[in-house]
Amino acid sequence: MRPLLSIVVPIFNEEECVRPLYEAIRTACEKNGQSYEIVFADDGSQDRTFELLQELYQQHPGITVIRFRKNFGQTAAMAAGFRAARGKVVISMDGDLQNDPSDIPRLLAKIEEGFDVVCGWRRERKDKFLSRRFPSVIANWLIGKITGVAIHDNGCSLKAYRASIIKRVSLYSELHRFIPAMSTLAGARIAELVVTHHPRIFGKSKYGISRAWRVFLDLFLVKMVTGFASRPALWFGILAIPGALLGTLTLLVLLFSEGIGIVFPATAFLLFALTGHLLTMGVLGEMILHSGDYRPDQMISKVHA
Repeated sequence: MRPLLSIVVPIFNEEECVRPLYEAIRTACEKNGQSYEIVFADDGSQDRTFELLQELYQQHPGITVIRFRKNFGQTAAMAAGFRAARGKVVISMDGDLQNDPSDIPRLLAKIEEGFDVVCGWRRERKDKFLSRRFPSVIANWLIGKITGVAIHDNGCSLKAYRASIIKRVSLYSELHRFIPAMSTLAGARIAELVVTHHPRIFGKSKYGISRAWRVFLDLFLVKMVTGFASRPALWFGILAIPGALLGTLTLLVLLFSEGIGIVFPATAFLLFALTGHLLTMGVLGEMILHSGDYRPDQMISKVHA
């Protein structure tokens, strides 16, 4: 039978957390009284994480364990978990015990109010200020301004989704933090809910301020996808406008001036070449959009269900 809830947990080198996390999720779900399953996506752990997950799989029903050949990143693990999930509502959470499974019933209740995506908000976040919380505030503000989806805490993994929505969101690179913005492509109704956040007890964080540049690049991609998903040629055409205008201006200066040497002709040529390049990229994007096929499931080496 199809369960109501699927709890998806991407996990990487968290051997101390596996059993306590499973017990906490099981307790919260059984107290809620709804049918459920737990999907663990092991992102190529190098410690005993997968061994412990195998033991849980053998001991308890309702568990699915996915293992990657190597570490592909949280987005890939989360996407694999979403594909394997059978529930009508899918809830994602981290595997480091910082998210609280007792918030699961509250997330489900918010979904039942009519929302399609419910984002957890770690208002009292238990992380270091300079390396985690301060960059997060800036990133969340920037994401809201650029995508138009104002969420206080895009980086919180504790979220609930209707399966019909999340299974239509294409995730790759490090786009898991942009799921609210990406889900707007499927017409999702989005809400926020303040959730509990615990300090890390075991292990160490896999993320830091060094990923800020990747977040910025992914934000550029998300803006393109959410704003111009069906018309990439329009996106690249807009980017080409400044080059075309500057190239024309340079050409006019060249025509009405004398003795300016080779600098202006070369500049005009480069600007027009850039314009042509961007327009060509737009056409190529249109072709890929209508003929491409993305197969992330090839990364999975073992699946237990």
